[in-house]
Amino acid sequence: MDLQALKSEATWLQSYIDSPEKQKQLYRRTLLIVVMSQIFGGAGLAAGVTVGALLAEEMLGTNSLAGMPAALFTLGSALAAWLVGRFSQRYGRRFGLAAGFITGGIGAIGVVTAAAFDQVFLLFVSLFIYGAGTATNLQARYAGTDLAAPKQRATAISVAMVSTTFGAVAGPNLVSVMGEFATFIGIPALAGPFILAAVAFILAGLVLLIFLRPDPLIVAKALADAKISDDSKQSVQKVEATAIHKRGMMVGATVMVLTQIVMVAIMTMTPVHMKHHGHGLSEVGMVIGIHIAAMYLPSLVTGFLVDKVGRTIMAIASGVTLLSAGLLAAFAPTDSMLGLTTALALLGLGWNFGLISGTALIIDSTSPSTRAKTQGTVDVLVALAGASGGAMSGMVVAHSSYATLSLAGGVLALLLVPVVVWSRRKVGTE
Repeated sequence: MDLQALKSEATWLQSYIDSPEKQKQLYRRTLLIVVMSQIFGGAGLAAGVTVGALLAEEMLGTNSLAGMPAALFTLGSALAAWLVGRFSQRYGRRFGLAAGFITGGIGAIGVVTAAAFDQVFLLFVSLFIYGAGTATNLQARYAGTDLAAPKQRATAISVAMVSTTFGAVAGPNLVSVMGEFATFIGIPALAGPFILAAVAFILAGLVLLIFLRPDPLIVAKALADAKISDDSKQSVQKVEATAIHKRGMMVGATVMVLTQIVMVAIMTMTPVHMKHHGHGLSEVGMVIGIHIAAMYLPSLVTGFLVDKVGRTIMAIASGVTLLSAGLLAAFAPTDSMLGLTTALALLGLGWNFGLISGTALIIDSTSPSTRAKTQGTVDVLVALAGASGGAMSGMVVAHSSYATLSLAGGVLALLLVPVVVWSRRKVGTE
């Protein structure tokens, strides 16, 4: 970067440092751009996930590897979360998130190409790359928080999550339409939703690349640098704050990882459990649909509560809610749609509480100088936790029962309570 460009950057950054009003305007603008990108991102995520296993089964001629798509884009999302976090830290949210979404779109194009030419190896490679879109869709929730005040952070997270819901609901409902379009252009019908995923992810990336400027993370870094002082008293306070922040990061990560494991484990095996006890696909679809709605739709209320009553209380509420879900899933009569529906709704709600409170704890515990890469690392753990929960759930049910899995999940979630209480006692924060 030449001297003139450096001077120009310093000038516009200083204008934000000197103007709280400009900071507020940029915060609101950033939220709007994140909402737009998340609607597209949600459509790309849901449309592809809905038919991934079916496409693999059709191309392979067997259902023995039908779980490979979920495993591949979960692993791909874990790697992408790490890369997007570091790329965002170095170049800003705009380039990091745009690169992640566009990469996911390229992966979706690869899936369509693999289906058109019946190339299984290309399918698996492309599904791995497609995972970048799912990771970026989750990482984008952080962008709206960079300029948020501490008491606005959870609300900003919740706005991004609610926005994802609109796309996530629209995506599966367009499966048949996109299937007909795919057949019309001469490719397998199950590749159709991936055409939608490619367009949606690339549009999400372009929205961020074109409109997310000034970059909120770059401005947040400049604001943080402006507050640095050589005062020795502040240096002591900084050392104490560092210890507090390390504990906060550990607790935030623990909350998100545990809730992800429990949610994915029970959710994954619920359709299998229902099918084995005579429930039809329409009933399975209704239960899972309500579960997904409970994961995202309460976000605005949850964000408000996390900001108002505190991260600790809502993290504990997550553990208790997930325990209730596990108990109800374990003991509800197998023919009771009401029992299973309520259990899965509570499972989604408990996950929602945990993700938003845990994310807020991570943001509270990081500075702009390291925030993006730390968030990326935590999301890697969350992605791997989900993969582990899904893999272990099948083994538990195969060797025991769905009731045992649900009880184990509820008890595991309850570990959040002593972890969070311990953190509060040690650190002395909310």
